[in-house]
Amino acid sequence: MLEALFIVAIGLIPAILSWLLMRKAEAHLRTRLRAAMNASASHRLNRFYGAPLSAEHHYVEGVGYLIGDLTCRFNARSAHLRCATNPSGPCQQCPYYESIDFD
Repeated sequence: MLEALFIVAIGLIPAILSWLLMRKAEAHLRTRLRAAMNASASHRLNRFYGAPLSAEHHYVEGVGYLIGDLTCRFNARSAHLRCATNPSGPCQQCPYYESIDFD
């Protein structure tokens, strides 16, 4: 009888160790996820509450911050990309500039 209990106990050891390791990994993952969410939230707050932006950033109501010359036809209307023809800029004296008619 004692041998049978010993065999069952040895058979259960890998399952118990696996369960303990999974719990530890899940706790570690939850901690890292919480830290990443907090970092992302603080980054968004810094961006929203007056983090220094370049002179090319323009705020458009309902859209957010855009860069580049907003009167150009090729402006990408993006906070990361200036325009389709000259993405790295600058907008001054750009050979592809075409004005938009707002009529």
